[in-house]
Amino acid sequence: MIVCFGPLALTGCTRSDGPPSLPPAGVYEHDAAGENSRAEPAPTDGTAGALTRPLREAGWFCAQVRANADGRALWCRIGHRDEADSVHPQVAQFLLDRDDRLAWVWFPPTQANHEDDQVAAAAASALTAIWPDAGDRVRQEIDDFDRDLETRTTRRSDDIPRTGWRDTHADYSYDGHNGLVATARDTSVRRWPFGSEHYATAMSSAVDDLLAGGYDCFYPPQQSCDRPQSNGYFRVALRGDQIVSAQFGIGSLIESGRQRHPLSEEFPHGLTFLTEAVRGPVRERIEQSRRSGTSFAGIVAGTVVIIDARRGAVEGDDLVAYFDIQIGAPLAAT
Repeated sequence: MIVCFGPLALTGCTRSDGPPSLPPAGVYEHDAAGENSRAEPAPTDGTAGALTRPLREAGWFCAQVRANADGRALWCRIGHRDEADSVHPQVAQFLLDRDDRLAWVWFPPTQANHEDDQVAAAAASALTAIWPDAGDRVRQEIDDFDRDLETRTTRRSDDIPRTGWRDTHADYSYDGHNGLVATARDTSVRRWPFGSEHYATAMSSAVDDLLAGGYDCFYPPQQSCDRPQSNGYFRVALRGDQIVSAQFGIGSLIESGRQRHPLSEEFPHGLTFLTEAVRGPVRERIEQSRRSGTSFAGIVAGTVVIIDARRGAVEGDDLVAYFDIQIGAPLAAT
């Protein structure tokens, strides 16, 4: 793959071994190091506050999703709706060291239109807050990359076009598949936080309940289950057998003010993929959205909850809607 380092390279382009690995090698290969998986609002002060403030002011939801003895992980998210009312999420991940310095950041691409503009805009606004000269460089590099890509007439079929550059703050890598990754040059976190025990159980303990609710689940190794009779799905991100985040889709049918599609149809034993400490409050937050047909992004009982609603027919007390729900945030760089 070809990496262009702009003015820092004598020849303009140099051969590279490829983009940085996601996640970086070895960062999760450690025993628990004071893991804390209780989510809390993103700090409003210090480096974390500076990084997330432009995003929060633009309508993003941001939270500190986990921490340990060496660092803390922030996760930000916004949903872009298209003409068909489908939501295309855009996220940003930040890793800070124990001294509140930014060590690593990732702005993945979205599936929405103009995704390059969205990545550049979000990254530039956040990074400029702590590295004043970084934002303009990010915009320029991505713009130049896009123009070069449009004018390129041939390339090897196994190439993933990408570009890279560095400044006094970080090394940067950008491509259309992974988006923008920046690794700080003056700090690092050896052991990245991986906890999720506050809010999630093990997949092996939840799969029987999913089967009882009509999901087609073959775990292990399958981490994505389908429920054909309701067009439902359930998928998880795991660390070993431990659930880190879960996503599922479920409909809502309100007739004469009454829910005709109870949650128990799909989860007859309750949300057993969640711990008892958070199960009740999260369920009530989901049911509130299903009754009202509204979206939600926030923290419930120390747990990240994202609910994207797509409303259908609404007449009086009647409501038809479908909900894409995420509980918990994935590990950084995954």
